[in-house]
Amino acid sequence: MIRKDMKKNDFSTQFKWGAATSSFQIEGNIDTDGKLESIWDRFAKTPGKIKDMEHAKVACDHYNRWKEDFDLLENLGVNSYRFSISWPRIVQSDLKQTNQKGIEYYDKIVDDLLSRNIDPFVTLNHWDIPQEFQDRGGWVNRESIKYFLDYVDIITNKLGDRVKNWVTHNEPWIIAYLGYNEGTHAPGHKSLDKTLAVNHHLLLSHGLSVPIIRENSKNSQVGIALNLNPAYPASSSQADLEAAKLFDEYFNGWYLEPLYGKKYPKNIIKSWKDDGKLTKDLDFIQDNDFKIISEPTDFLGINYYSRAIIRCSKTEQHNNLPVEIFPGEKTKFDWEVFPQGLEELLVRINKDYSPKSIFITENGASYEDHNAQGMGDFNDIKRIQYIESHLDACKNAINEGVPLKGYFCWSLMDNFEWAEGLNHRFGLVHVDFETQKRIPKNSYKWYREFLVNGDSILNT
Repeated sequence: MIRKDMKKNDFSTQFKWGAATSSFQIEGNIDTDGKLESIWDRFAKTPGKIKDMEHAKVACDHYNRWKEDFDLLENLGVNSYRFSISWPRIVQSDLKQTNQKGIEYYDKIVDDLLSRNIDPFVTLNHWDIPQEFQDRGGWVNRESIKYFLDYVDIITNKLGDRVKNWVTHNEPWIIAYLGYNEGTHAPGHKSLDKTLAVNHHLLLSHGLSVPIIRENSKNSQVGIALNLNPAYPASSSQADLEAAKLFDEYFNGWYLEPLYGKKYPKNIIKSWKDDGKLTKDLDFIQDNDFKIISEPTDFLGINYYSRAIIRCSKTEQHNNLPVEIFPGEKTKFDWEVFPQGLEELLVRINKDYSPKSIFITENGASYEDHNAQGMGDFNDIKRIQYIESHLDACKNAINEGVPLKGYFCWSLMDNFEWAEGLNHRFGLVHVDFETQKRIPKNSYKWYREFLVNGDSILNT
């Protein structure tokens, strides 16, 4: 139940309360109305890439059922909704001309949200880039950035009179590291050199796109959404402490440092070279790049799910100290539930980087849905506890001076979870992927009670 010492009124009256989704995960209809093939369409066709050979051809069929989903969103009581634009729906095969059907789709979505007094919070790149863009070099190729800027110009010109909150990229670490180093995400490459070039070009395209957005969408708020993962050493050994610092440099500092006026952290670069993982210098960096990347923004979006407990192999080999930090309860995704990490992360970022404002652009948990007695009652108490504890962490951070301005729960509904297919459910709303029936879970009802009544208690 909602904690008696935490009320909606503890947050600003201007606080953005919302839920979040992304285009590829919910829309389906992958070739409808002139939509181009995306790299995730191609990746999902490749045997062995998606768990259980599942795909997003239908997903939640949101492309056709968006009004029904927006009814759920409105009933939830949110005042904002974070969603992404599918770049492949917006352009034609030359990546320059506009696909009018795609524009019309998002045009009516934005108008409908505004008619319900729900503020659109739009992400421009949530991973589903056109395959044609990839074929022209994609994020590895510096010259391809111009195609992204063309797309940004098109969509912000069309929607910028009404959309006043823009996220350039969602989780560049995932795009680069899982897509180009681990190969578990599209496009499935395995090269650290490519990974670092992709990282750089994503950040460069972010900086270059900010002035375009500001020009086309007057008085708007612009930022980027990073998945940040605070690192905790598994023991007090020097090796674990150093390993945690290196993890933090690449996972967090690699983005935060250049975005806020510095360069890439040096220790992790030296470590890669010493280990032979990095085969050449970072020759993709050109003069003035860091100035472009650090173009001032209005907010930092943070996607937080868990923490990282770092154990160095040297500590393990020499057994010089036992593990002193053990993970607690975990979600189905095997991610530890650790709300304290969110509070500490927010305080640290505010201290070290002083962003104008911060939004929690994603926060949520994957658990099994249990349909009580087949009656459609999804009593997802663990998800409720997860959200509640993280909101409490947000409140504590605000009390410590963090300029936190909004919270978006991931996700509005169960959806296609990338390489995991349909095996993970993050939604406040249960989706039967065979019938497309939507059923609000108890977490949906809990969140609604909190947003509508603020200090009420929902029996769970």
